[in-house]
Amino acid sequence: MQDNSTQQVPLWRQLQGAAFLLMAVRAGRSMTAALEEVDAAIRPGVQALGFHALRQLGRAEALRQQMASRPPPPEADALLCVALALIWTDEGAPYTAHTLVDQAVEAAKRSEETRHQASFINGCLRRFLREREMLLAQTEKHPQAVWNHPQWWIDRVRQDHPMQWQAILRSNNSRAPLTLRINQRKTTPALYQQALTAINTGAKQSGLYGLVLASAQPVPSLPGYLEGHFSVQDAAAQRAAPMLLDGLSPPTGGRLRLLDACAAPGGKTAHLLELADADVTALDIDARRCERVRQNLQRLGLQADVRVGDAARPQDWWDGQPYDGILLDAPCTASGIVRRHPDVRWLRRPTDIAQLAALQKQLLDMLWPLLKPGGRLLFCTCSVFRAEGEQQAQTFVTRHKDVHFMPSPGHFLPQTGVQETVFPDNLQGDHDGFYYAVFEKRSL
Repeated sequence: MQDNSTQQVPLWRQLQGAAFLLMAVRAGRSMTAALEEVDAAIRPGVQALGFHALRQLGRAEALRQQMASRPPPPEADALLCVALALIWTDEGAPYTAHTLVDQAVEAAKRSEETRHQASFINGCLRRFLREREMLLAQTEKHPQAVWNHPQWWIDRVRQDHPMQWQAILRSNNSRAPLTLRINQRKTTPALYQQALTAINTGAKQSGLYGLVLASAQPVPSLPGYLEGHFSVQDAAAQRAAPMLLDGLSPPTGGRLRLLDACAAPGGKTAHLLELADADVTALDIDARRCERVRQNLQRLGLQADVRVGDAARPQDWWDGQPYDGILLDAPCTASGIVRRHPDVRWLRRPTDIAQLAALQKQLLDMLWPLLKPGGRLLFCTCSVFRAEGEQQAQTFVTRHKDVHFMPSPGHFLPQTGVQETVFPDNLQGDHDGFYYAVFEKRSL
């Protein structure tokens, strides 16, 4: 029903909504937060157009600059850039070029903020249709237009991954699939795949616990959702819980004592509980996000000690009993999950990398004393930047004499729809970018 209602919404309204999202991102707000302010009746269509516009924003802005050296007012500029992002290629375009021009002009006329710019928008779009090849050829001179990332981001990825930078950027501009992690306490991937087949939904297994759906579906409508048969989690993120648990043994007559230090929204916490009979503390600094962790665990039939607290201040929440294992999914630039959050590349600033790396360093140093000798800490980030991965791990080892750097996967670089592994240290298949390092605590 939702899809039908979306199709009945005039395109001009959805274009207005997508322009609103672009303005929000340009003002420094996340698209996810801005989307909550969009009318629910048009939200799915607006989100789809907004995602597309953000994935093509570099080229759209380059095209607009060629046709108007001085940008129009922000509202008109956002609407024009959304239209240019949609109109520049016919590949997979859901609307014809002339429909887009007509509806973009209509969107401009229907808003007080853009009404006086309707003729300007009409002229730019019609000029693009007339001079398409020449205008597109000019954009090829600008890396930001070719790769649809800020120049500093392109430079940083190229510096960190000189052999793979183009593949990373190309992957970032693709759509991420819907990947499920099957709750081993409720069913198995094979059984759940049969349940999907029964509703004519194709899926292929990814790793030990994952299924990648052939096409995206509304998650609550999938079989077994309310019963907790699955969670939504990318294939690379599904590596965290088994990686931490590998090699950990509970004390004689007891249970593993584990900490998920930055737990929200709770996917990795839940996976730990699905795989091990353990006492898990799920910590997060945000009380609202902690409530989301509780809700997710309740749906899955799992239980953890969910606490609101700052992982960098253990004195406020730690009971003094050391942990067998600590999972630190640290705050980061999210540069590895741009497929799912295309606004991230436009929200981040070059200075964010150093600031977040400093926070990661603080968290590692504050949590390490909470670990038992022989225990393990898994450090991970959803980043492809080496300052938030390999470099962070290497410097951590130099600061602590009781750290043993275990064999670890390192950087998983984002990868889309390939059968053969492109990168030597990568998962096969389709997944986001992550970094993983495992540290074991030695007795001194």
